[in-house]
Amino acid sequence: MSELRYNPTLDEWVVTATHRQERTFFPPQDYCPLCPTRPGSFPTEVPQEDYEIIVFENKFPTFKREPESPAISGNGLYKVKPSLGICEVVLYSPRHEGSLTDLPLAHIENLVEVWADRYQELGSLNYIDYVFIFENKGEEIGVTLSHPHGQIYAFSYIPPIPQKELRQAQEHHRQKKSCLYCDILEEERRDGRRMVIESACFCAFVPFFARYPYEVHIYSQDHLASLAEMDKEKRRDLAHILKTLLTTYDNLFGFSFPYMMVFHQIPTDGKSYPYYHFHIEFYPPYRSRDKLKYLAGCESGAGTFINDTLPEKKAEELRRASAG
Repeated sequence: MSELRYNPTLDEWVVTATHRQERTFFPPQDYCPLCPTRPGSFPTEVPQEDYEIIVFENKFPTFKREPESPAISGNGLYKVKPSLGICEVVLYSPRHEGSLTDLPLAHIENLVEVWADRYQELGSLNYIDYVFIFENKGEEIGVTLSHPHGQIYAFSYIPPIPQKELRQAQEHHRQKKSCLYCDILEEERRDGRRMVIESACFCAFVPFFARYPYEVHIYSQDHLASLAEMDKEKRRDLAHILKTLLTTYDNLFGFSFPYMMVFHQIPTDGKSYPYYHFHIEFYPPYRSRDKLKYLAGCESGAGTFINDTLPEKKAEELRRASAG
């Protein structure tokens, strides 16, 4: 059962998805449901014997194309509605070991094309308002299936964080007659201390307002709103800077670095958003080689992040790791 319940205190929807309690949780070492099905072996979720990149709908989705009716009736205060939407799994590689970092650049280029295709196809559906591409990597994040993969959630509404970004970008554009993200990028390049990597079409930097010690944002240097607006050259360059940043993360402490990777693009609700700007954000949980950054009372209860480090120092560490 899955449904949307409205929180009137925060003006946002909460998903109640009870069937997800049954999803796979740390399967046995000799069985991975995301590996190809081998001849004579127990079937996995992938019937093919091999693949390069594969996308399929999540077996335990948060949203559904044809959701059932909510378990409870709403009222004037407590609104409820079906959890309409689509949840997809993107398998990066048939290899169980390794991560996105380990894939050849050409393979990551193909993955960027897959992401662009899914953004456009899912976004073309009249009931999808926002396509959210993301990856959770590492047990520290809560991942229970280690096979290299990401996910795509196609929302029937615009979720809270992108909605807040859109409002801020629109207000900045109204006041300054410029793009908020272009202005941030210009300031980061001018200052230089928080820059980590710069490619032909993208910049990766620790933002001035970083909430996580090793948080990095990737901005397109041109004012682009989504993957759909990028030509082949820009998509190839995006693959290049992703590969470089992920390698930098792994070089930092000498182990496979966990993170959340989230894509922020314009909504697919048919409206115009000329003031918005494509970007990717990375939230790694480590604050040092052997210490994790936890979201405790102030972050979770008050919504104010506390960063125990200076963004300028962390960017310097990442630049050294990138050069190494």
